[in-house]
Amino acid sequence: MGRRLLFLGPQGVGKGTQAAKVAQLIGVPHVSTGDMLRQAVAEGTDLGMQAKALMEAGDLVPDELVVAMVKERFAKPDALCGYLLDGFPRNQAQAEALDVAMNGEAIELVISMTADEDELLRRMQERAEREGRSDDTPEAMKRRLALYWDETAPLTEYYPTQQVRVAAVDGMGTIDEVFHRIVAAIAELDP
Repeated sequence: MGRRLLFLGPQGVGKGTQAAKVAQLIGVPHVSTGDMLRQAVAEGTDLGMQAKALMEAGDLVPDELVVAMVKERFAKPDALCGYLLDGFPRNQAQAEALDVAMNGEAIELVISMTADEDELLRRMQERAEREGRSDDTPEAMKRRLALYWDETAPLTEYYPTQQVRVAAVDGMGTIDEVFHRIVAAIAELDP
């Protein structure tokens, strides 16, 4: 039986990097809504065109579009044995829609990654320069961080009310140091 994990954390904390490493380790697909949206933009799909303007402004794509995209992804054969969600849900409405989309299955563990804001902004700027992301302007970065704290961070309080364990993981340090902290949190699922 695979794992159903959710990674939360502000932009720049290293969720994508860590999620890819952890998904490979435990043998489940890394389901990144950010990557899925950027691919849709690059391919010029209807969803991509709708999302492009919102993403460039630092706004979030509407819940119904993201929920539909994630439901479609869960139906693929590789996700039937588990998955690692990265970038979704971003608010309680999405979390509730995810619960419905999971047809009675539940997230087993939420990994909530943290780092100080100056480090987050530095990492985001570095990534923007390295990857040439048009959606990573300084204004958009600050707006996305504010949206995270207002809308997504409260999920660390929502999930315990759904009997889902939340493990806080310090995202400061080297990639390997953070990875080992996450692996230790996952190991606690199996007594």
